[in-house]
This record gives sequence, C-alpha cells and structure tokens, in this order.
Amino acid sequence: MSVRIADGVIWLDGRCLVEDAETLLLAIQQDSEAPVDIAGVQRLHLAVLQVLLVLKPKLRGTASNAFLARHIFSHFDFG
Repeated sequence: MSVRIADGVIWLDGRCLVEDAETLLLAIQQDSEAPVDIAGVQRLHLAVLQVLLVLKPKLRGTASNAFLARHIFSHFDFG
C-alpha cells in the first residue's frame, strides 16, 4: 500500500494505485489538518489525484517523478 500515516503526516510512496484512493480519502477525512507528503510518489492513479483535487489537503515535498512534479503538482496551490 502506498498510503501510510505516521507522525501526523499522510505519506504517499511509490506507485499510488486506484485502491489507494479510498485509503487516502479516509486518512484525510480523519485528520484534515495532516499534511500529505508527496516526495515519494513515483506514479499516481487519476483516482488518487481526484481525491487530492477535491479535498485540497496541505501538500509538502516534491514528487520524485519529474513529470508529476512539473506537470501535475506544480499547479497545486494547497497551502
């Protein structure tokens, strides 16, 4: 699983698959103030991206995948 919660942070690591969207949704709903660290993201399913776009959590880090960092996350402005 690529979504984990530790030390008050929601971590996205490796390949974030469609199954991870629900886990991410529940994690953000449980703690809406917890930042989502995207530094370890290598691949991102559209369903996971949609959760991020709808819930707009605080993001931290830069995605390890250059395409995601440049073309996806560079357009986010989630405080």
